[in-house]
Amino acid sequence: MSLLLPQPHPVRSELRALWQLTWPILVGQLANVGMSVSDVAMAGHASAQDLAGISLGVSVWNMVIITLMGVMMSVSPLVAHHVGAKALHKVPHEVRQALWKALILGMVAIGVMQSTVFIFEAMDLEPVTRSVAVGFVVITSYAMPAFGVYRVLYGYSASLNQTKPLMVVAIGALALNIFLNWVLVFGHWGFPRLGGLGCAWSTLLCVWANLGGLLWWMRRSSAYQSTWPFSRFEWPHGPKLRSLLQLGLPIGITYFAETSAFGLIAFLIARFGSTEIAAHQIALNFTSLVFMVPLSLGVAVLTRVGHSLGAGDALAARFRAWVGVGAGLGFAAVSALTMAVFSHQIATLYTSDIGVASVAAHLLFIAAIFQLSDSAQVVTSSAIRGYKITRSPMLVQLTAFWVVSLPLGYLWGIAPFGVFASPQYPMGAAGFWWALVVGLTVGAMGLLVLLKHIARARIAAYP
Repeated sequence: MSLLLPQPHPVRSELRALWQLTWPILVGQLANVGMSVSDVAMAGHASAQDLAGISLGVSVWNMVIITLMGVMMSVSPLVAHHVGAKALHKVPHEVRQALWKALILGMVAIGVMQSTVFIFEAMDLEPVTRSVAVGFVVITSYAMPAFGVYRVLYGYSASLNQTKPLMVVAIGALALNIFLNWVLVFGHWGFPRLGGLGCAWSTLLCVWANLGGLLWWMRRSSAYQSTWPFSRFEWPHGPKLRSLLQLGLPIGITYFAETSAFGLIAFLIARFGSTEIAAHQIALNFTSLVFMVPLSLGVAVLTRVGHSLGAGDALAARFRAWVGVGAGLGFAAVSALTMAVFSHQIATLYTSDIGVASVAAHLLFIAAIFQLSDSAQVVTSSAIRGYKITRSPMLVQLTAFWVVSLPLGYLWGIAPFGVFASPQYPMGAAGFWWALVVGLTVGAMGLLVLLKHIARARIAAYP
């Protein structure tokens, strides 16, 4: 007589598989964010001018690399589909062409970054601050090709379920960044004291080291042998590059829309003084850290959905997509409750200024309200990209950020008139953050409806 062992619940099994993919990506993402934190922290101990210059430079850096990261994501669903279909022989070609795209767009990004220095020339800045900001942007611009190639290899590795290398290499790059900042910013070990520009050189070196470390790991690991993209040389293929760009460009535009929407708030509320700006930066910094969880979960969901579709199982793809969305909402409920209850305590971890802490706590409470919609929109859009669909989620998210959030934020935060004219307006930074609640809710609702429609259509076509 045989014993029938209880089978694990399918939702529990999928959550376990998602977590195994997600947690190394999350640690790696936090390490990457930590590089910018290290730059700002080290520059702050050099001088106030260095801190201001690096902060301005990092704002440009973040906007460009996040956009480039989005464009490079086109390799992820393609590789995931091939892996699911067990067509591993097709993977090297996809990756080689994506690497050519990364090199070309990396060179373009150098020019884009260096062209932004005119913004600092037009701003009323102290000479030292302007010099550091311009120097940071120019020096770090030469990291763009390496960053583009790294993100292609990142997507390739994640789609093969190999996420541990991404975590280990990112942690190593963070440790190197902290060490190089200490040496170059303050002039230890016989090196000249470069101040804020030391952060720029450290960032440049660490991005190239990050790429070198990942290549070294991949070359030594057997997990990549059957799909190794460097087994032979291949020239760029125009039609393939165009298809990769058509798939990746909407993602890059989406990432730019979200990043710029948050970034523009700091410029728009500058008229309200340093307290509002500082409070906005505190709330933005903390919510950005929290955002790494659904963002990392989204990468895992994209991979799982892509594997199912590659295997021709549309039902499994829908199941995995909705389990991922549910997991994102579960985390968001916890983060929302934490931020709402401990908003003041979180704010005081950043500053001892009572006025700044009070405003920041209010913004964090508002951020708690949009945690559910923010998590839903990032995980859902990633699931849709697993279907190799990127244009429609781009349109939804552009509408949410640029058609709803920013105009509404301007009305509530800066320019009260008509039905908005009342004693509590303008609300400054709070007006923009309340507008984000509305915009993110619109985006999340639109993407959830879109995912439902796409999943149902794919099941009808390929049951």
